[in-house]
Amino acid sequence: MVAPWQWENATAGAVAGFTTVAAMHPLDVVRTRFQVNEGRGLSSLPTYKNTAHALFTIARLEGLRGLYAGFFPAVIGSTLSWSLYFFFYGRAKQRYARGGRDDEKLSPALHLASAAEAGALVSLCTNPIWLVKTRLQLQTPLHQTRPYSGLLDAFRTIMKEEGPRALYKGIVPALVLVSHGAIQFTAYEELRKVIVDFKERRRKSKSTADNLLNSADYAALGGSSKVAAVLLTYPFQVIRARLQQRPSTNGMPRYIDSLHVIRETARFEGFRGFYKGLTANLLKNVPASSITFIVFENVLKLLKQPPSK
Repeated sequence: MVAPWQWENATAGAVAGFTTVAAMHPLDVVRTRFQVNEGRGLSSLPTYKNTAHALFTIARLEGLRGLYAGFFPAVIGSTLSWSLYFFFYGRAKQRYARGGRDDEKLSPALHLASAAEAGALVSLCTNPIWLVKTRLQLQTPLHQTRPYSGLLDAFRTIMKEEGPRALYKGIVPALVLVSHGAIQFTAYEELRKVIVDFKERRRKSKSTADNLLNSADYAALGGSSKVAAVLLTYPFQVIRARLQQRPSTNGMPRYIDSLHVIRETARFEGFRGFYKGLTANLLKNVPASSITFIVFENVLKLLKQPPSK
């Protein structure tokens, strides 16, 4: 029988998400600013030479507030996203585990379907939060429009000036990016099974994955699965970020839709334009993913322990 660990999955995911954001947010700010800077003088953002220069420049000109711009919606979005993701993912795996089969033994295709389903639901729930986070991260002293004072002011202003549909700008590439989570979780699950099988053979005895794997294993699994997912899906992150920019002072958006972003980026920036900010993204997400899975697996292990009598 499959054990119903849905709430434990959600709790562990929430803790993991918060820990990750708190540790890695400055790199997220840098990545977002690189993603939307076309290099044609059309952006109100400063020009950064590389990730280190961006971090130094933001710290010097904007201080800690600049490095942690959009932190509040990032915390809410990440904590909620990971919580919902692990919850929906766990539910989907249980549903696909027919006949009481252990969900550890699901096929790669069913792991992929579970991850895709969870990702789509999370994207629909959290897109407005990510849009606000992106816009807050792009605010600089050079910004020409009245800056948002915070999360609630951003929501109110967007609703007033652009309408509720604006909160779902970038939803198309966001839904395509469901494949990111699907690729990552499928890679994670398959690599996890390989490591568990390898350790079982070395021990020459059957044991549960919880007893066989340690934090170093979870770090390696999380990091390696993240690299695979990032390299395959990063262009869609650039497209989403560019769509979610705040309209100019005349109210006109910089891009109309995803195809417009693709055409303009390919025309003026070439292939490299779709990978702007990749270094900052990898520096942020590879260790962040390792942290997330270390925290998730260990919190889940604690929650699964029976209460002491």
